[in-house]
Amino acid sequence: MSSSRHDQYREEVLGRANVADTPELVAYYERLESLGTAALWTVANKIEPWEPVPSSVPMLWRYDDLREDVLKALDLVTPEQAGRRVIYFDNPGRSDVSAAVGWLYSGLQVMGPGEVASSHRHSASALRFIMEGQGAFTNVDGHKMTLGANDFVLTPNGTWHEHGVAEDGTTCIWQDGLDIPLMNALEANFYEVHPDLSQAISYPVDDSTAKWASAGLKPAGENWSKPYSPLLKYEWAPTYEALSKLAKVSDGSAFDGILMDYINPQTGGPVMQTIGASMQMLRPGEKTKAHRQTGNFVYQCAKGSGHSIINGQRFDWKERDVFVVPAWLYHEHANASDSEDACLFAFHDLPVMRALGLYREEAFAENGGHQPILS
Repeated sequence: MSSSRHDQYREEVLGRANVADTPELVAYYERLESLGTAALWTVANKIEPWEPVPSSVPMLWRYDDLREDVLKALDLVTPEQAGRRVIYFDNPGRSDVSAAVGWLYSGLQVMGPGEVASSHRHSASALRFIMEGQGAFTNVDGHKMTLGANDFVLTPNGTWHEHGVAEDGTTCIWQDGLDIPLMNALEANFYEVHPDLSQAISYPVDDSTAKWASAGLKPAGENWSKPYSPLLKYEWAPTYEALSKLAKVSDGSAFDGILMDYINPQTGGPVMQTIGASMQMLRPGEKTKAHRQTGNFVYQCAKGSGHSIINGQRFDWKERDVFVVPAWLYHEHANASDSEDACLFAFHDLPVMRALGLYREEAFAENGGHQPILS
């Protein structure tokens, strides 16, 4: 059966809507609308697609194009005025919910030396990935963490947190990632400012890392029952070392190269309930095969340069560029260098997909696993 005949068969025989409007039907629909109802067959093909049809589109935001405008915000608004001085990524297919892709929000936040944003908490889970500058810090429920380039830090939902830059630091830029659109879709979002506008530092600085970052070791007597990782900061140096070690003993994934997930060391699961994160290494000259997943991804190049093909479109990226892969679109990655590795940080909504039993993955079966480039 040909593809077009197969689609027609699915529509006509398998019960999908194929009803032409008549004057009688239009009048009927108007009557239903007046009663606060509607006929399912008028929307069935939209709300029950044969497979996921993302409204998000693949996008790439070049850091070199954005950096000057991000820094300009320093002169235009203060952290007190703006709440958070952020330039967010606006996907044209998700502008109605201010999302970068799917139900994920992301943006670039900038702070100058001596600045501190007021402490707050919200229903959305959040993360930071440090891009440039010295002296950045985050305080999460009294756990203060000092931050350097390519460090990954959590501010889980419901935790009091504030960010800033030390007086003797330099201007800092980091990427924010949150599930704000998901919380709003669920109509479960709350936002609260700390009554004192700041919170005390209740533990030794960087205690979370000291306790929980030792590979394969757990601090005896430490009980952690919260639904997010007790390790709140994942440093770049040990992350890159772990990737390098794995690359020496493993061929990695045909679809992702050397891929490692950031995990909750207490459970081995994702760092937060609704957002997961990973770092992957593409070895010199490596080109992965294409696959697609029921999940949305926000990538940032942490090291090197290369390109990704997303749904037939090629996107060339280098260090600090951010790009997104919408759900159920084929994607593959390639390292541009024949001598140096490239690393991609990503955060995603796979914990939600897996918790709801919705995760699915499919390899691209044609052309040796590589997509044709359409544009």
